[in-house]
Amino acid sequence: MRGLLGVFLAGLFTSAYAFFVEPALRLRVRRWQVRPEGWRGAPLRIAVVADLHMGEPFVPLRRLRRIVARTNALGADLVVVLGDLAAGHRFVTKEVPVAETAAALGRLSAPLGVYGILGNHDWWDDRSAQRRRAGPVLAGTALEANGIPVLENHALKIVRPAGDFWLAGLGDQLALVDGPGRYTGVDDLDGTLAQIEGDEPAILLAHEPDIFPRVPERIALTLSGHTHGGQVRCFGYSPLVPSAYGNRFAYGHVREEGRDLVVSGGIGCSILPVRLGVVPEITMVEISA
Repeated sequence: MRGLLGVFLAGLFTSAYAFFVEPALRLRVRRWQVRPEGWRGAPLRIAVVADLHMGEPFVPLRRLRRIVARTNALGADLVVVLGDLAAGHRFVTKEVPVAETAAALGRLSAPLGVYGILGNHDWWDDRSAQRRRAGPVLAGTALEANGIPVLENHALKIVRPAGDFWLAGLGDQLALVDGPGRYTGVDDLDGTLAQIEGDEPAILLAHEPDIFPRVPERIALTLSGHTHGGQVRCFGYSPLVPSAYGNRFAYGHVREEGRDLVVSGGIGCSILPVRLGVVPEITMVEISA
């Protein structure tokens, strides 16, 4: 009986932690150091805010304001927002309008600027964009209105005394819903990369990491979100990952064939508001030669 009671209490504690404590109360800064081939110039510090999935009680506006303040306090050279502002589950007691989310994100600051891309839930949440089968998307318009350029299949050069580099943003790969489990992307990798001139290093922002096998060596680093680390992760393994590659691109720093990818665990939740072993995070990436 004592053993059964112990198992019951352990399960109860784990469930309470996974459904209430970790997704709603915890926050960490996860740091990665990456040395891409071909990187030149001084180190670059990038703060990544991904997958907010705004909505009470898990990610209310007051929590986002704390996340923004903590991100600013990190002193990153560049801040990137990797999409999915909209709630990704139905367990929401109060929705947070995307305009209010974007206004709070507009307080992010960094010497080299703050830039964003859109995620699948930003597209799915905008029914007008779905009907048109094209943008603009409400979340993107709101970010732009608050001083955060959205790089939708667009690349630009970031000029700095310590060494210039290119920053490219990819359109979402699951943007348009064709039916249950069927999607069409608005991503244009070739067209985006064609805008990169010269031989300066380049960084690619792509909401879903599944594009990574197609990313050429020309890109020093790819930054992604979307997976939330699987939301449940034990001993480096996630049972369920929203990726065609399973755990290959589930979380963290991945290096393949001389190319580098960092997948942020993000802040919020999708499908179910549960996290276990994937603490909500602000991701800090330092790139150096």
